[in-house]
Amino acid sequence: MKWWTGLVAGAAVLMTGCAQVDYYFQAAQGQFALLSGARPIDDWLADPEVGDKLKARLNKVREIRRYAARELGLPDNNSYTNYADLKRPYVLWNVVATPELSMQPAQWCFPIAGCVNYRGYYNKQEALDYADVLRRAGYDVQMSGVAAYSTLGWFNDPVLSTFIQYPDGELARLVFHELAHQVAYAKGDTQFNESFATTVEEIGVERWMAKEGDAAMRENYLVFDGRKRDFLGLLVKYRRSLEINYARQVSDGDKRREKQRIFKSLKADYQVLKTAWGGYAGYDRWFAEPLTNAHLASVATYHDYVPAFRSLMTEQKSLTKFYGATRSMAALEPIQRKQQLALLTRNAALALADTGIKR
Repeated sequence: MKWWTGLVAGAAVLMTGCAQVDYYFQAAQGQFALLSGARPIDDWLADPEVGDKLKARLNKVREIRRYAARELGLPDNNSYTNYADLKRPYVLWNVVATPELSMQPAQWCFPIAGCVNYRGYYNKQEALDYADVLRRAGYDVQMSGVAAYSTLGWFNDPVLSTFIQYPDGELARLVFHELAHQVAYAKGDTQFNESFATTVEEIGVERWMAKEGDAAMRENYLVFDGRKRDFLGLLVKYRRSLEINYARQVSDGDKRREKQRIFKSLKADYQVLKTAWGGYAGYDRWFAEPLTNAHLASVATYHDYVPAFRSLMTEQKSLTKFYGATRSMAALEPIQRKQQLALLTRNAALALADTGIKR
């Protein structure tokens, strides 16, 4: 029996027929409310009751949307041509879970998306309730708000109030990322899908900044991106420490004690990082609830395969060929796909080492 099947058994009350129907109902209801509340950006811009600040942001997202299609070859469809004011801070809340002494995230399987490493709720309280059930079953859990998501082209995803006020670079990053999910998608492989979209967002923002950004915008984004990379590096370091801890041939009690020591060190190193940033506190909310394996498991989902995709982009030399090669990989059997990604990751490491030698 796979361990995540044990998760289902451990929280069996949620996996009854009625509970599953309730979950799908809230998902369908939430998606319908999202789409029905959206109207064309042109309508918002023509509305005299809409403030100039919002109109400026909507015009900016239209520019970004046009750039995505024209320069990045991302889908030129009706996604991000409508706008919805949700009047809440997030569009939905994701629940991520791992066993107490493992970094392997749980998976939940759905008819269209396949298996993913999170379970999303449009209602915060329902997400909190589900997270509590998992905690009582003995799992490490993280619940986090999500500003945007992709329906993979099944619906026309709207621009949302949850991210419209992002700085220009972050707004572009988010739009490029979500559109990338419509380009290539491997059913049941969250890590592949998110790492690909993260690679596209990085390449896209680099090109967009070079062409469309001014000096101040580029400088602000470089500072933001530098902090983000520092923070991710910190998380990757401590995720590896936890993996090593859980692989040790010692008692569970010893692993639990070392786990707490590792999290304590992570918090201390984060304070050092904040000092180096001049006190920037943008990641403080990440520490708002007690740290768990689930917090660090998500890092792998979005970033572990980025070097592999970067290597693939270097090989293919153009975004069109890169997208085609990624779609071909997505169509492979999982084991073949992982083999290709492992080879690309190795190539990326060798290229980095060679660059270091040349320096």
